[in-house]
Amino acid sequence: MLRDLQKGEDAELAAAQAVIAHIDPDILLLTDFDFDYDSMALQTLAMLLDYPHHFAARPNTGVQTALDLDGNGWFGEARDAQGYGRFSGDGGMAVLSRFPIDAAQVTDHSHLLWRDVPDAVLPTMMTDDVAAVQRLSTSGHWIVPIKTDASTVNLLAFAATPPVFDGPEDRNGLRNRDELRLWTYVLNGVYGDAPQDFVVIGNANLDPDKGDGIKDAMVDFLSDDRLQDPHFGLNTADWDDDGPGNLRVSYVLPATTWTVTDADVFWPAPDDDYAALLGDDGLAAGVHHLVWVDVRRDAGQ
Repeated sequence: MLRDLQKGEDAELAAAQAVIAHIDPDILLLTDFDFDYDSMALQTLAMLLDYPHHFAARPNTGVQTALDLDGNGWFGEARDAQGYGRFSGDGGMAVLSRFPIDAAQVTDHSHLLWRDVPDAVLPTMMTDDVAAVQRLSTSGHWIVPIKTDASTVNLLAFAATPPVFDGPEDRNGLRNRDELRLWTYVLNGVYGDAPQDFVVIGNANLDPDKGDGIKDAMVDFLSDDRLQDPHFGLNTADWDDDGPGNLRVSYVLPATTWTVTDADVFWPAPDDDYAALLGDDGLAAGVHHLVWVDVRRDAGQ
């Protein structure tokens, strides 16, 4: 990825950069972004997009457990890692910001064991030795404080496992649900002081109405009266109709302490002037579309 960023010849990277530059968010979360220890790729992208601040922590993806998690008799495969990954850091997360990130105050819940989440339902195939090491987070669960001119924005950032690619035990479906439910417990103060002025942001890989997964979990989460849902009914991913089809899987959900002034998903109609940014088939930047929200603080808040 670092090579491709430096050479500037990768079409999908170029399209993604063009979309980001067009929307020009002050704060941006990237998911499925490979992590490297020195953050060289992230630093390069931040420079190309003119973001002075960035943050990434090592994700669970690709971190091997030394156990046969999928029970196929082999060790050290992508599915034997804490989160699916062919190498450590495969498909992590990254935050880019025009405002300072208080990295010293980041709260990282990524090491929390799945079995320790309140009311967790583990798959029946999971053995005790696996449960003793299996983390909940596929990639990570971060609370990232960003100091804007007016106040601090607390990003509740995550990227959950797709609720598919498993068997009747529904391992990924159950994990996907609990990765979402963790934020409810965080907001309830189960893991320390509840974050204020937050924005839940990330790829939940769960649509409240369509597709696979335990959809009631998303319905319940979106009904939390501490959240605002400015993208109600909008799809965010463009999969083939012979497969999942168009689904809503990515979310930006501000707390009710923010005033939402605008919001959308970048998905221009074919006759829109900006449709060219996504190519002839609309997939030049990948199947996921950029989800954005503008928020402000009212006087006296």
